[in-house]
Parts: sequence; structure tokens; C-alpha cells
Amino acid sequence: MAAQLTYNYATPKGVAGGLFDIAPYRIDSRLNGETDDNKMMFGMGAVQGATPGTDVLVPTSASTIVTFEGLVVANLTNEMNMQGDVSVKTQGTLGVMRWGRGWARVVPGITPKYGDPLYLTITGTYAGFFTNVSGSGTIAVNGTFAGGLGSINVAPIRLNNQFNQVTGGGS
Repeated sequence: MAAQLTYNYATPKGVAGGLFDIAPYRIDSRLNGETDDNKMMFGMGAVQGATPGTDVLVPTSASTIVTFEGLVVANLTNEMNMQGDVSVKTQGTLGVMRWGRGWARVVPGITPKYGDPLYLTITGTYAGFFTNVSGSGTIAVNGTFAGGLGSINVAPIRLNNQFNQVTGGGS
């Protein structure tokens, strides 16, 4: 007779859009400016929408560090549907971490480690995901990876004040 001798009740390491630790952070409320409920996801990088300071979009090839808003974080304003899915609804309010540490979606196949540079992918299937590899389809973000891979295709990132990178000053 076989018996189960080990049990795994561990929570997965890292959830896209979750806080990494209790260090200070800043999260601003924004509207999802996308027209598809399933395009914006927790753990993605977001850029300014049609009305800067009000709405955000998934990055495009026209995105720059000046339009980068931050990391879309999972918060208490979104509900699970009857199928168990949680999505960021069109024109729904979402939280955008401007600076701090959180779990971000990363481009599949990369292996980030603590201190690696942080780039936001702005083209292709993985627009809005982060990587440690620079290229023509990425922009450098003022931050670093705060560790290696957690659960599937998420890793902790540290976002610094983006204003300092863009203009050299700020709060």
C-alpha cells in the first residue's frame, strides 16, 4: 500500500503584481485605457495613456522612459469572476507602483539575478514585460532586478524614482 509522505502547502514564490516586501513604495490610481479587458495584466509595466496622470496603456514602440508610469499591482479593487479569473477591466481603476519593489512579469526565457539592469519591453507579444537584456524593442528603466525568478515568469524588481532618471531631480 502506498502512502503520501510529503505535502506541499507552500505559497508560490511571487505573484505577478504583488508586493515583494514591506519596504516603502508609492502606488497611484490610474484608469485602464485599453479597449480589451484582457490586455492589461497585473505585473506589467504601464505607460501614460491619452490623458497623462489619469489613464495608462500597455507600452508600444512609441513609448519612452518619459511616458513610463510604473508596475501594475494587484489590489483589492478587482474581483474574481465565476471562472476564477481576475482581469483588469477596461476603464477600471488599477494601482500603478511608481517606486518600490514588486513582482513583475518577465519575458520567458530570461534568467534575471539580483542587481541586473531593468528594461521594459515595448514591442511584440511581451510588450509590458520586463527583461535584463537591452535591445531595440526595450527601454531602460530606473531600477534593477531585486532577485531571480520566482514562480512562472515573474521576478522581483526594484523601481527607483523615474523622475531622477529623466531630468536629474525630483521627489
